[in-house]
Amino acid sequence: MGIFIKNCYKFSGEVSLILLGNDRVMEQKQSGKFRAWFDKYAAGFYGDDEYVNANINLKQEHSKRTCKEMLYLAGELGLDEKGRRIAEAIALFHDIGRFEQFVRCRTYNDTRSLNHCLLGVEVLKKTGVLECLEREERELIEKAVEYHGVKELPGDLNGECLLFSKMIRDADKLDIFYVVTEYYRQYRDNPEDFKLEIEFPDEPGYSEEVLEEVLCGRRIDYGLPRTLNDIKLLQVAWVYDVNFAATLKRIRQRKFMEKIIEFLPRNEDIERVKEKILEYIDGRIEKGV
Repeated sequence: MGIFIKNCYKFSGEVSLILLGNDRVMEQKQSGKFRAWFDKYAAGFYGDDEYVNANINLKQEHSKRTCKEMLYLAGELGLDEKGRRIAEAIALFHDIGRFEQFVRCRTYNDTRSLNHCLLGVEVLKKTGVLECLEREERELIEKAVEYHGVKELPGDLNGECLLFSKMIRDADKLDIFYVVTEYYRQYRDNPEDFKLEIEFPDEPGYSEEVLEEVLCGRRIDYGLPRTLNDIKLLQVAWVYDVNFAATLKRIRQRKFMEKIIEFLPRNEDIERVKEKILEYIDGRIEKGV
């Protein structure tokens, strides 16, 4: 496959040097073709419905920004140019199933519609966009797309598949944090003209069970949230599922946690959440893991 990590780095508690082969590479020209194909594919889902158009555009732009976050992580982790190309392709295609999902179901909620990860793999195979790659590269991209949205990665993953799966999960979160902070601001400032999906009731409270999970340092199951505030707490708790210290540095620098918390009720419970989350982030950054 022709990709390797230039430098040794700490990964899952061990220093690893990952070799991904010595044959074919994804060249710059190929990456450009992938980006052009992606834009053409996404363009096919726009129509006369402004609500659908706004949500399609949301995911189209999200995918492009996630590429930048993925390349940031590739640099921090020491991937060479070949590894960067695979990382970028994974980021570009990670939500390719979202377009068909929203047009068919008018929601991005997988539990109420379709599994967008599996749908994405189906789209990649059906369209043949990856056929220009060798089988090993193609399967690596497809697996990372499949695993980017699962609650937990399979325990038997290793090597390059585990690395890229962890990278896309982190890169995805980085841009979603950006998206939701803008989303909540726009919704607060002009709810009448807000054209994006609101999945949960916008009520003043939050669930005690969800609050307790955050304060205990646990990720929140997607079946627990009942209100929009519950979803905000769930998003804050995503930091417990971040894989790399470089991701946490980005979160801290951009003040994503503080920005989301600003849209939650101002009380003692939420102050405890803020203290817990920032302490967790700072501790991991200090340890470099």
